[in-house]
Amino acid sequence: MKTTSSVALAAALLVLTACGSEDHVCALVFSPTGISVDVAAPDASRVASASLRVCWDGTCRTKELGFRPSSTTVPLGCDVDGPGSVCEASASPDGGQHGFAAITDLPESPVQVTLTLRDRDRRAFVDQELLVTPKATRADGPGCGPQGVQAALTVTNGRLAAR
Repeated sequence: MKTTSSVALAAALLVLTACGSEDHVCALVFSPTGISVDVAAPDASRVASASLRVCWDGTCRTKELGFRPSSTTVPLGCDVDGPGSVCEASASPDGGQHGFAAITDLPESPVQVTLTLRDRDRRAFVDQELLVTPKATRADGPGCGPQGVQAALTVTNGRLAAR
């Protein structure tokens, strides 16, 4: 019984010591695996439906994309200058749309992506291919392991590009 208590105490002290150290602490922020798509205005207002086809090593995945309005950050100023100042910002709609296709087995190697955006009449107004290389995300910083594999695409003035 005394050994179990000693082990528990040692484990607790180890955790407290690690928390108090100056090493980077990883918060295990969730970062999903997949591809994000941002469509800028005015193209965003035309999107009624969208699909994303992603292929690698003879495997393809097709995902329907749902979009939500995107926004931009508007700085509202700081209370004072220098370290420790408190700054405010607000989100403002920018006329764009943002979507994300979850692809759980997306590799960290080149993939062929085809994005198709359709209008209300189901006519494709963007139907373009692009070769992109997804990268591991490190939301907790460089000292922590990867949380997901992602690529980011943008559509601006009818043209698809990797971000």
